[in-house]
Amino acid sequence: MVAKISIGSSLYGALAYNGEKINEARGRILGSNKVVIPPDGHARIAQMVEDFKSFMPKMGRTKKPVLHISLNPHPEDRLTDQDFEILAREYLDKLGFGDQPFVIYKHEDIDRHHIHIVTVNVNEQGKRLNQAFLFRRSKAITNELEQKYNLHKAQREKVSPDTPIKKLDPSGDIKRQVQNTVKLVSMRYKFQTLGEYNAILSLYNIRCEPTDGRVNGREYHGLVYFAMNDNGDTVSTPFKASRLGKFASRAAVEGHFERSKESVEIRPTKRIVASVMAQSSGQDDFITRLKDNGIDLVLRYNEDGRIYGATFVDHNTHTVLNGSRLGKEFSANAFERWFNGDGEKPILSASVTPNTDTTQTAGDTSAPPQPNPSTGQSQANSHDYKNDYEQPTLPGLDLFQVGPGFNPEEEAFYRAMQRRKKRRRGPQL
Repeated sequence: MVAKISIGSSLYGALAYNGEKINEARGRILGSNKVVIPPDGHARIAQMVEDFKSFMPKMGRTKKPVLHISLNPHPEDRLTDQDFEILAREYLDKLGFGDQPFVIYKHEDIDRHHIHIVTVNVNEQGKRLNQAFLFRRSKAITNELEQKYNLHKAQREKVSPDTPIKKLDPSGDIKRQVQNTVKLVSMRYKFQTLGEYNAILSLYNIRCEPTDGRVNGREYHGLVYFAMNDNGDTVSTPFKASRLGKFASRAAVEGHFERSKESVEIRPTKRIVASVMAQSSGQDDFITRLKDNGIDLVLRYNEDGRIYGATFVDHNTHTVLNGSRLGKEFSANAFERWFNGDGEKPILSASVTPNTDTTQTAGDTSAPPQPNPSTGQSQANSHDYKNDYEQPTLPGLDLFQVGPGFNPEEEAFYRAMQRRKKRRRGPQL
C-alpha cells in the first residue's frame, strides 16, 4: 500500500477536490471524525469547512495546516468499504492524527479504487502537531498494515529508458500517466522549443502550457500540463509541474532545450522526409509513408483551418524538429500550399538529395514495417533504413554513415562547422 501525503494551506481546496468527485457519483464518503456528514452522502463543502474551523478556531502561525493523504492498496487487493475505513482510521491513529477532525473519501473514478483523507495538523489550541519524520513514519505504518491484513506490497511504479510510452487512457490513473509520459519523453527525445515539446506530447494526448503571474508581489514562471482525449478535449483538471516532479518544471524543460541544441542532428530526418516527399501524392499518402518510416508529422491549424505549424517527430533518432529547421520546403507554409492550396508539391532545393530507397513504396508488402519496441510507433524495416544511415543504438549517439545520399561538399561543410563549435566551447586561454 502506497501512502502519499500533501501538506498545504487551503482546507477548502482539499475538501472541494474530493467533494466534487463525491457529488459527481465518482466516489463516496466512508467516514469522518468531528465533521458532520449529511444522511444523503453528499459533500456539503462549506459546512465541512465550518466544522473544521469550529474545532480549531485558532490557526496559530502554521502556514500549512492541511494534510491531504491518499492510501493506494495494490490493485489485486479486493477491499470492501468497511476494510478501507478500518485501514484509514488505524493509519491515522498510528500516525498521531486519530483524534483530529478528518473526512475519509473513497475514489472510484479509476479502476484502482483508493481512499483520500483530509485532516489538519493543528490542535484546538492552534498548536501544530508533531510532524517529525512524518513520511518515514507513514512508510513504516503502511508496511505494518500490509503485514497485519495480509495485503500485497505495493511499490511505486518505476520507469526506465526502455519503458514503452503509451497514449493516455482516460479511465486509468491520469496523474500517474501524465507523470510517466512527461518523464519518459524528457529522457528519450531531443527538442528545442515548447512547440516541439508539445508536438511529441500531443502524440500521447498531453498538452503543456506556460503560466506566468505574480503572487504576493513575487513573479512566478511555471508550466501546467493538460490530459486530453483523442478529440483534443481535456479530461481532468490541469496539473501544475510541481505536482508531477522536478523533471516537469519550467527550469528543467528549458534546460533540456539548451542541451538538445548541442546534440541534435537534422540530416538523417531530413533525408527520409525528402525521400518520402518525392514519392508521395498528397497529404494522406505523405503522412502514411512517414509513419511507415518511423516519423510522425504533427500539423497545427488555426481557427480558419490553415496550417500554421508543422513538426516532425523522428522515433528513429528520437529527435523532434520543427519543419522550418529542415528547410523552407518543409515549413508550415509549404505544406499549406501543397495540402490546401494549389496542390503543388514543394520543390526540393539542390542541397537536398532524396534517397528513394529509404521508403517503402505503396502496396509493397514484402517487408512490412516493424513496430518500435520503445515507443509503439511504426518504423521502416531494418534493410531499407540502413540504406540511408545506421540507426543509433542509444538515443543521442548521432553516428553519421556514408550512404547513397552522401554529398562530399555538404559533409566537408558539416565537419568544419563541428570544429568551429568545439573551438567556441570553454574559456579561451
